[in-house]
Amino acid sequence: QVQLVESGGGLVQAGGSLRLSCAASGRTFSGYTMAWFCQAPGKEREFVGGIRWSDGGTYYADSVKGRFTISRDNAKNNAKNTVYLQMNNLKPEDTAVYYCAASDRTYYYARNYKVASKYDYWGQGTQVTVSS
Repeated sequence: QVQLVESGGGLVQAGGSLRLSCAASGRTFSGYTMAWFCQAPGKEREFVGGIRWSDGGTYYADSVKGRFTISRDNAKNNAKNTVYLQMNNLKPEDTAVYYCAASDRTYYYARNYKVASKYDYWGQGTQVTVSS
């Protein structure tokens, strides 16, 4: 059973930075695609960025390009596999609950990365609030 646990959310001023973590367990993730989505109150869940575990290839939503970076660490010494979302130059419009997601397929094209229904496993979410 795949488990995803996010952490690292919080309150930050505009222009500041946060790093979210997603601890992934229950599988070997070498063939997986991992992603971050966000959902603001009253809005649909939106794609933020994704990463192929196999080669580290990434894809980002236009709204975060140049500000956010996704990376992954393979488990070592019984530690969990971890996916990170480094968020820099945060804006008030980035305020949302951020979710980590995993798909057991390797995606190469935006049409797959961006679709929430393509992901089989989800974390519980972590709140990010950016004050102006």
